[in-house]
Amino acid sequence: MGQVQIENVSLKFRTRRAGEVTALDTLNLTIPEKQFAVIVGPSGCGKSSLLDLVAGLKQPSTGECRVDGRAVHKPGPDRGMVPQSYTLFPWLTVQKNVEFGLSLRPGNPKERVEVARHYVNAVGLTGFADAYPSQLSGGMKQRVAIARALAVNPEVLLMDEPFGALDSQTRAVMQELLVGIWEKEQKTVLFITHDIDEALFLGDVVHVMSARPGRIIDTINVGFGRPRHYDLVTSPEFVALKKRIMGNLHREVDKSMAMH
Repeated sequence: MGQVQIENVSLKFRTRRAGEVTALDTLNLTIPEKQFAVIVGPSGCGKSSLLDLVAGLKQPSTGECRVDGRAVHKPGPDRGMVPQSYTLFPWLTVQKNVEFGLSLRPGNPKERVEVARHYVNAVGLTGFADAYPSQLSGGMKQRVAIARALAVNPEVLLMDEPFGALDSQTRAVMQELLVGIWEKEQKTVLFITHDIDEALFLGDVVHVMSARPGRIIDTINVGFGRPRHYDLVTSPEFVALKKRIMGNLHREVDKSMAMH
């Protein structure tokens, strides 16, 4: 379970300065269940808007987003969201933050505690269950956000540049942690990033978006085996795919600048 279909989706909105703006234009994309799909694209191309549509936080102007054939009209428990900002509740401990989504559902409180504890341990925060967000580093806060999203057992995990604010060493650790969790949990993942190395290291498939209005202009089947290790990024095959993505992005940025 967890197939995502984005069919003929356009997104338009009005601004005072520019009038009607088309953020996404007749975009089509299918993400099979359990696939780790990554989207890269120029700034302002609509990557985050696309994620918001799948999350049910926004509605498309035309077209439809579906999860397992069901049309998306609002947020739901079948989709877990991990934003770039940690959005943790500062007055709750790590354990209670992870329990939060579970507490909104009927269920046995004892089981809720056990499920949350399992995911706290799964993201490597054993021993920090009683800590508060103010006592955690950025990487640890993001681990809590991932644990909280996974605890409700979504079919699809939506991640909007979750490691963008982290330093490079912490980011590398978090990428390896995420891949390890994904291999065990086998969720469908839709991951947004600006970082091409990150996209190729994490993804089964990388979709490249055009400059605004956003649409898919290239799809790259990554093809590297798993588990992956960071020496992969210096391999000739990795470098070749990186050049392909960079070429696409440079052309789109040049096109966008020529229009303004």
